[in-house]
Amino acid sequence: MKNVQDVMSTDIAVCRKEDTLYEAAAKMRDRNVGVIPVCSENKELMGVITDRDLVLRGYAEKKPDTTTVQEVMSDELYHASQDTSVQEAADMMAKKQIRRLPIVENGKLAGIVSLGDLSLEDKSNEAAGSALEDISERPEIH
Repeated sequence: MKNVQDVMSTDIAVCRKEDTLYEAAAKMRDRNVGVIPVCSENKELMGVITDRDLVLRGYAEKKPDTTTVQEVMSDELYHASQDTSVQEAADMMAKKQIRRLPIVENGKLAGIVSLGDLSLEDKSNEAAGSALEDISERPEIH
């Protein structure tokens, strides 16, 4: 089975924690993505900012465009290494309810893998489909 290194995206835009919500949103628009990793100057992964973070923690809380990414980013990080199998990545994404998984090597961001990346591989198509099904399920509210 293939590893995530074989399917991950490596040409990714990043933000710094001091960037503004406007700058993050513009990068998402320009790259047509819904997540941007937040890294230090030496590419150490510090968090991610998603389109959902912008809306729920930013604009819905009436924070201005000049608010820093650090104030709204997700800093509870899940990540994998390049030698993680596609199946392991899909299982982790399903379990943690995430659609994109940063790939880190030697403490630095190396890439990102999405459910779309996983679904492009014939052998991982089933794993990606299963992960998406698990991620899309809404937990029961009691």
